[in-house]
Amino acid sequence: MQDITIEELKSMKEKKKLTLIDVRSPSEFNTATIPSSINIPFFNDEERAKVGTLHKQKSPKIAREQGLKIISAKLPDFVKSFSNIDGEKVVFCWRGGMRSKTTATVLDLMGIDVYRLDGGYRSYRNWVVNKLENLNWNAKALVLNGHTGSGKTTILRRLAKLNYPVLDLEGMANHRGSIFGQIGLQPHNQKTFDALLIEQIDRIKQAPFMLIEGESKRVGRVVLPNFLLTKKAEGTQFIIELPIEERTAEIIKEYEPWKHKDSCLEAFKRIKKRIHTPVAKQIEAELKTGQYEIAVMLLLKYYYDPLYDYTTKQIPDEKKIIIKAKDITEAYLLLREQIDEVIASHTI
Repeated sequence: MQDITIEELKSMKEKKKLTLIDVRSPSEFNTATIPSSINIPFFNDEERAKVGTLHKQKSPKIAREQGLKIISAKLPDFVKSFSNIDGEKVVFCWRGGMRSKTTATVLDLMGIDVYRLDGGYRSYRNWVVNKLENLNWNAKALVLNGHTGSGKTTILRRLAKLNYPVLDLEGMANHRGSIFGQIGLQPHNQKTFDALLIEQIDRIKQAPFMLIEGESKRVGRVVLPNFLLTKKAEGTQFIIELPIEERTAEIIKEYEPWKHKDSCLEAFKRIKKRIHTPVAKQIEAELKTGQYEIAVMLLLKYYYDPLYDYTTKQIPDEKKIIIKAKDITEAYLLLREQIDEVIASHTI
């Protein structure tokens, strides 16, 4: 058993296979954890609540005794879960306290070597916040803009597979960035987003540029850091223009609204008052009867496209590079050519 710091953990991850194991309760793990961690809980949520209540209402000694009683009953299965994991392992709890210490001690007695993260998840969260507040990153931004349904996220992910330095903001937020953006997804909170952002920046920080989507300040449940908003505003702006029919088809393929009919109607109610009444009534009727192509096209024409057009007018013409295409595949190929030209000419 050996305690390691966050910096030591980052260094080890770069050099060897390492499994991070969060021994906090499932609800703690699901709220926020270190990216790529797995959960082997020392206590489940009910057990944790019981021990915590005893600690507050009785005494730490009584709470520890109850905790020992709980873990003793399930110790064989708990240890087996760790023995089934190959390679080196790092365990952590909330602040490097009783749960991770006990876990590491028991595993050591059973001949299973583990590292323990000093300070636990709390130290990791503090490290992330400090990194974001003091980030010194000179990369220039290449920003993908376009009407809703233009395939911006799809294109960015294709570029990422070719090792272009991409920051997938919607992927990190687990939200598509609109009123309908969380349909079929479980949006991430700020802590999870921040951690994923630092991870992605670390992977591309040596590149002189980055590719991002032209998101607003808020994406679902998270708020973008100011340094990223500044880079976006100062960057080269690519504008993707696709026919409305193509964008409609892309949205329907992405959202599969027939699987989320109630969620689509609920989301629409949040913007219904912002759309001319007769059109809003028609959109709602089409959603209810499953005429999604008509509903989406009307939403684009009367709500999303005007919002986008207003935002785009704020971008200086000298910063814009227009990409006109018949579909997303052509847009991707044309955009890639333009990106390579901008990089080669050092105009970023």
